[in-house]
Amino acid sequence: MSEAKVQPEHRKERVGEVVSNQMTKTIVVRVERRFQHPQFQKVITRYKKFYAHDEKREAQVGDRVRIRETRPLSKTKNWRLVEIVARSGAPAVTEA
Repeated sequence: MSEAKVQPEHRKERVGEVVSNQMTKTIVVRVERRFQHPQFQKVITRYKKFYAHDEKREAQVGDRVRIRETRPLSKTKNWRLVEIVARSGAPAVTEA
């Protein structure tokens, strides 16, 4: 009987801030990327938004979260919430 080989998981992970959780089971995460400009040597900050699946709807706006790349879940959603790294200090806003 041969033993099944376990492949190590090579999926991208990013850490960012939740900027929106208005959609059902979807959060928008803004990921910061800092790099040095090749010509001017100045450090530049760029941001990119990722749509991530949040099955339990536990992430709130302002939270720092870790997301992992996954199979396409919709037209724009290719990431999944892994964990909440840090909660935001702001109180939750409830709309009447």
